[in-house]
Amino acid sequence: MDRLEKYQTVILFIAVIVGVCLGQIASIATSAEMLILPFLLLMLYGLFLNIPLKQIKQSFQHKRFFWASLLLNFVWTPLLAWGLGAAFLNDHPALWLGFILLLVTPCTDWYLVFTAMAQGNVPLAASLLPVNLLLQLLLLPLYLLLFGGTTELPSLQSAAQSAMGVLVIPFALAYGTRGVFRKRKRFLEQKLVPFFSSAQLLFLALAVMALFASQSQSLFQHATHLLSLLLPIFLFFIINFCIALATGKGLSFSYKDTASLQLTVLARNSPLALAVVVAAFPGEPFIALALVISPLLELPILALVVYALLYIKKRTQVFI
Repeated sequence: MDRLEKYQTVILFIAVIVGVCLGQIASIATSAEMLILPFLLLMLYGLFLNIPLKQIKQSFQHKRFFWASLLLNFVWTPLLAWGLGAAFLNDHPALWLGFILLLVTPCTDWYLVFTAMAQGNVPLAASLLPVNLLLQLLLLPLYLLLFGGTTELPSLQSAAQSAMGVLVIPFALAYGTRGVFRKRKRFLEQKLVPFFSSAQLLFLALAVMALFASQSQSLFQHATHLLSLLLPIFLFFIINFCIALATGKGLSFSYKDTASLQLTVLARNSPLALAVVVAAFPGEPFIALALVISPLLELPILALVVYALLYIKKRTQVFI
């Protein structure tokens, strides 16, 4: 894992704190909102530039794994996220929507690191990456309209349009860049892509800082509500761990394939979801804060999942 990515959640948490502190200065609070969108576009440009869509055909080679992961990630998990939110976050609509948007976005990067740690099938897990990314781009605005209506937040249609814009523009620019530099692949792969790959976390942190600087006053009024996120987040990981384990056994997956399914079903893409939320809901910092706090729990939980999978592999004959 890239050195910066190891500290992603810490960096984003620091960005929140710095943003809240800067927001106490009136001149900064009033101008910070103008900086959010440019930083987000740069972050997403770097993310999309690093995704190899040419590998998308590889996703269909293992059909049972492909369909199992898609059904669990894009049908079952959104329903589970909505249900857990309805049960535990009904009184906090902003947190509820942030919780849903976090869980409906499968990870497109560090799940491969945890898959390798769990001795899973890394090439098979990597083949899902472009499919997961494309489906997130297509479905996030739909999820906003479908599930956001139950949270009673205003302007969901305009939020969905903002989400679509902030995804489509950098996506088109990233793959336009690949077309422009198709004859200079060495510069593209050795200079441009590594630079934006390393810088995207910085751009996201700056966008988060600007968001919380512009909305810092409202955060102090409801800070204790964040505790409401703990139980539904833990339940998501426990339930999906059991579901993925049962799916792997039911479909006669090998241990390696089951471990890969576990990590793609459990790991979430908080940077992408956070970018969409910051762009679509600049006046709702608690939606974004849910997406900053959740990864603080996700990384240690994924580490525990790795140990649990290795223990199951060693102690039982569950897998073929």
